[in-house]
Amino acid sequence: MEKTNATRKKLLSYFPHADISIVQVDVGNVESVLNAAKEIKKRFQHIDYLYLNAGIMVNPRVSFSAFVRGLFSRRAVRMLTTAEGLMSQEDRVTPDGLQEVFETNIFGHFIMIRQLESLLCCLEKPSQLIWTSSINARRSNFSLDDYQHSQGKEAYSSSKYATDLASVALNSHFNKQGMYSSVVCPGVVMTNMTYEILPSFLWKLLLPIMWLVRLFTHTYTLSPFNGAEAQVWLFKHKPEMLDPLAKYHSCTSFFGKNFVDVRKMDIDEDLAEEFYKNLLELEKEVLARCGRPGLKQ
Repeated sequence: MEKTNATRKKLLSYFPHADISIVQVDVGNVESVLNAAKEIKKRFQHIDYLYLNAGIMVNPRVSFSAFVRGLFSRRAVRMLTTAEGLMSQEDRVTPDGLQEVFETNIFGHFIMIRQLESLLCCLEKPSQLIWTSSINARRSNFSLDDYQHSQGKEAYSSSKYATDLASVALNSHFNKQGMYSSVVCPGVVMTNMTYEILPSFLWKLLLPIMWLVRLFTHTYTLSPFNGAEAQVWLFKHKPEMLDPLAKYHSCTSFFGKNFVDVRKMDIDEDLAEEFYKNLLELEKEVLARCGRPGLKQ
């Protein structure tokens, strides 16, 4: 909240007449999500945009041997772009009995959306969900039989692919009610999450290499400002005109110019629908454990 209040103060210094409300929520805790949604419904009658940006990567580990091997192979650019085969994570179980990465990166957001449906669904004023996914979202790391990824070592990748699936399914179910969903990828950005993977001095040593990689791929946005390009771009477009099966990538050219690259997602719509049904069932179970009434499905 200290960081949030400082951000609010800074925004008001630029836009003194803005009305900026703060609601605290931990999307890795169902009770917190329910309380936040209740507070939001007290304050507002409609939501135009809901940015679903929170995410964690628990105990990330980098394989240096895989990095060296990949650097001198034909898949070097792909490895540097997606971190494929480089990282693993040790996930944990939350007090809600769910895998922490799954609950924080996808399920907490899903509960929030479901609780705020009445503020999001309006044909006269369409709303837009904007999920932060990742270039690391890979179908090979997701399994419908283990959608929380309790048995694997790539929980972050699995959760981001689950995000893509959820977005596609939500469009299928809610577009006719005036709610739309889009997915963005910020690219490779240096944030507090990045610095948990490697010490900051190593990132500084790697920075010249990352700049050079921009000759081959534009996904190395590096700064949070550059990484937000797709989020801002989506804000400027009518949600009903966007492709529900596309991912909007923030990109930065070698010379530092920002732009958005629209790419089709590797998504099976039937798989998205099955995953959506699983989310609804899990929601019912979790709300029952919390002593809360279930929602209409």
